[in-house]
Amino acid sequence: MPEPSLKLKTARTLKWNAIDRVSSQVLYAVTGVVLANILSEDDFGLVGALLAFQAFAILFVDSGFGAALLQRKDTSERDYSTVFWFNLCVSVVVYAILFFCAPLIADMFQGDRRLIPLSKVMFLTFILNGLAIVQTNRLMKRMDVKQIAISNTVGLTASGAVGIWLAVTGAGAWALVWQSVTLASVKTAWLWATGKWWPRYGFHLDSLRKIWRVGLSVFSSSSLNTLFLYIYSFIIGGFYNLASLGLYTQADKWSKMGSASISQILTSSFVPLLARVQDEPETFRRYVWKINRFTAFILFPAMLGLALAGTPLFHTLFAEKWDGAILLFQLLTVRGIFVVLASLYSNYLLALGYAKRLFSIEVVKDLMILAAILATVWSGSLPILVWGQLGASALTYVAALAIVCRATGYKAGRMIADLLPSLLITLIACAVAAIPLIPGIIPDFNSIRLSAALQLSGVLIIGAGAYIGICRIVGLPELKEASAYLLGRFRKKTTQQGDK
Repeated sequence: MPEPSLKLKTARTLKWNAIDRVSSQVLYAVTGVVLANILSEDDFGLVGALLAFQAFAILFVDSGFGAALLQRKDTSERDYSTVFWFNLCVSVVVYAILFFCAPLIADMFQGDRRLIPLSKVMFLTFILNGLAIVQTNRLMKRMDVKQIAISNTVGLTASGAVGIWLAVTGAGAWALVWQSVTLASVKTAWLWATGKWWPRYGFHLDSLRKIWRVGLSVFSSSSLNTLFLYIYSFIIGGFYNLASLGLYTQADKWSKMGSASISQILTSSFVPLLARVQDEPETFRRYVWKINRFTAFILFPAMLGLALAGTPLFHTLFAEKWDGAILLFQLLTVRGIFVVLASLYSNYLLALGYAKRLFSIEVVKDLMILAAILATVWSGSLPILVWGQLGASALTYVAALAIVCRATGYKAGRMIADLLPSLLITLIACAVAAIPLIPGIIPDFNSIRLSAALQLSGVLIIGAGAYIGICRIVGLPELKEASAYLLGRFRKKTTQQGDK
């Protein structure tokens, strides 16, 4: 049977990545809503405290070698086996260290002794995930991600069922712990059953040395990013309490479902396009102009609309249980705008090959986060701490704007002007969409969920109608382009132009 062409492999990879992303988001959302309605703030805070340690443990287990295997063109079976045995040995050692350090972890979070048994079970997940690193990388290397997508779907389904069943039976935080363990177990078992690979060649130092340089570079960058990704969990759990950490964990999780999805869909699609014209400055800047405007057209209404609908959204999903997380969710959602834009600008630098300037943005971001924490942590107020996080992201955006403008020759004033039309239209649409939130506009019912659902529907329908209507009135070209994409006319037009 002939080997599929690179074009066909790419198409299949894109298809299964899209299936994986959509199905994972839906399963995460459904399971998350059910568990949030059953479990307490304290339960989520306990597990949130452990997630930071788990993230660092996985980094040490992988040590950047997973990415190194993907980047190497001449990866051999000896390399795969060496990395597998390295990952296994490191995972066992790190687990043993954290197992005996469980009491110290509890001391870091108000001395809560419940964390000791929870951590000893929770940390089994990075051993299980470590066993799947090589299996996953081999499939990605072959551009055969179908089984990865299926393993995620099966794992999320099984773990969601286990987590919900344990939560209903009163297991508390243990429901979240066993949900994580089940997810890692099922995913790893599926990949081993379908991957058709077993380590055979043992451990070889020469193979390790070949991939060490790339692996070390990835490990260093990932460690810095992970540290500042989870630093707020350490701060909130250590300086406040686990209930506050639970509120923050919920707000952060739901806000990122919007910003992360937009960032992945928008920014990852533009790098290959820009890389083709990196040696044509005028063409590059023309594409930057179009991408800026199209991103603003999608980003502002999605994120500001989500922030506006925060209260009816949370009341529809959780009634009044997570009211303490609503303001945090709204602030983090607005913060997501700056995060997505900074990520977009980083992709411009990546397309031009400016790796050092990418690192500069990362350093600026980390310094801003540190400054915001030092300025707000002593207030004793969780909302003020998150306000500081929003401010740090805004300042990071300004720094990223300055760096990317200097690299591309695209003026900062023009870059901001690209965003203004969609931003102004969004603000007007949000003002109109806020009408259903005015007290007395929507009748009060005995069920808070029903009232909130009507408010949420009103905000979304009126807001979307106002936004699209104003865009049509002012003749915003991005609306026509988006419509062409959705209706398939863009592809037809492009094909006809290509034929000519």
